[in-house]
Amino acid sequence: MERTHFTEDHQLFREAFRQYVATEVVPNNPAWEAAGICDRSLFTAAGASGFLGTQIPEEFGGGGSDDYRFNQIMTEEFELAGVGSAGSGVCLHNDIVIPYFLEYCNDEQKQRWLPGLCSGELISAIAMSEPGVGSDLGNLSTTAVQDGDEYIVNGSKTFISNGINGDLVVAAVRTGPDRHRGITLLVIERDTPGFERGRNLDKIGRHCQDTAELSFMDCRVPIANRIGEENRGFYSMMFNLPQERLNIAVSAISAARYSFDLTLDYITGRQAFGQPVGAFQNSRFAMAEMATEIEIGQTFVDRCVLMHTQGKFTAEEAAMAKWWTTELQKRVNDKCLQLHGGYGYMDEYEISRAWRDGRVQTIYGGTTEIMKEIVGRSLGL
Repeated sequence: MERTHFTEDHQLFREAFRQYVATEVVPNNPAWEAAGICDRSLFTAAGASGFLGTQIPEEFGGGGSDDYRFNQIMTEEFELAGVGSAGSGVCLHNDIVIPYFLEYCNDEQKQRWLPGLCSGELISAIAMSEPGVGSDLGNLSTTAVQDGDEYIVNGSKTFISNGINGDLVVAAVRTGPDRHRGITLLVIERDTPGFERGRNLDKIGRHCQDTAELSFMDCRVPIANRIGEENRGFYSMMFNLPQERLNIAVSAISAARYSFDLTLDYITGRQAFGQPVGAFQNSRFAMAEMATEIEIGQTFVDRCVLMHTQGKFTAEEAAMAKWWTTELQKRVNDKCLQLHGGYGYMDEYEISRAWRDGRVQTIYGGTTEIMKEIVGRSLGL
């Protein structure tokens, strides 16, 4: 179906960004996958081309536009080029972490951090998850105790994307006893004494997306690095979660389309029993079902993006988009791998990587079960 929510400016931006992905990301992706981490040049090249901090004011080196459609385009192009794992670090930086700096930093903090976030010299991460806590953000146990003009931070975080490369980590810490009104956000910088990075976690998929364990042992963080008000961090996180979940939905529907396109090409050329695999009724039906669901999902996601740009997107709608598109991606990946037969299980075929990389989508950013809980409660149940 024709997508009508993009303007000519968006299309020109897409062409430029597609060229960046083709020249700077696609050729390097195999090496990054093997190394288990993207080179920092992924960010500096994006920054040099104006693809970081598109929403940051121009005075700091950003694009000066809060139009989320530009973010949507970047996420789509990473996924459609088959390098969504590498791109997820950039999208995390742009879509999920930078909004905290824009919304909650004071003027001095913006002067200090925003230019580096735009150039790619400063890579950002957000540290919410802790061992044994999972999606229960109200149960955080990493503590920050004020001592003069510093906080002393103790605790640990896990599953932190950009955790190895990250220079600025927005960490959720406990500064009070209340589950929700006792959480504060601190920006912990790379070389802060007492801040240690553990191993780059060995995951099923998304191998070039660095994911780390972080620990803080008597880590002294200046009060000047607190963003937002003390004990208001939980509400700050809730403010930005809809955009985070929308980013995942955009990623999921684009990744599903990528897997579908791979499979359509494969079953058109692959012969079995004297005819193309795609000529069998089962193949046609499976592809017809997926094509229909992807179009339905794309239409809904585009509508969500438009509502978000107009400030009308709700947390409940974000939960709907996140759980449904990621579950769709999981179904599509599984059907597409099946249609590849034994070759789908081979690493040399891209569908195998798409299948592995996509599995986490129903988990991070809030599990499918948590998303359904949010939607169910909104119905008064």
